[in-house]
Amino acid sequence: MGVRFEKTPKGEVAILPRKEYEALAAKAAEAEEDTGTARLVARARKQATVTPLVPKSVVDRLANGENPVRVLREWRDVTQMYLSFKTDISQGHISDIESGRRTGTPDALRRIADALKVPLDLLA
Repeated sequence: MGVRFEKTPKGEVAILPRKEYEALAAKAAEAEEDTGTARLVARARKQATVTPLVPKSVVDRLANGENPVRVLREWRDVTQMYLSFKTDISQGHISDIESGRRTGTPDALRRIADALKVPLDLLA
């Protein structure tokens, strides 16, 4: 039969067979679902923290009990002074954390992890 148009006091309307309407509604729902899924994926990607791939040599050093701040700082190829500048933690304090004389507060470790772009749990 196909689509038929009729004029009403509120404007022109389209009249179509139920099967065509249902097929059109299903396509619209599918497109809406795809759009919603795309939005969720985009939001998740935006909010996701990307965990860096850590070389095996770094993982081995961490597994052997070396200080994680030192190992990850050296992996990122930055000096204690640079890390001090980026974290607003004194170079001496960073040295003490690396040598084990200090454990580092949760806030200090978070700032170090952020500066080194690694997850905080790698420093614990």
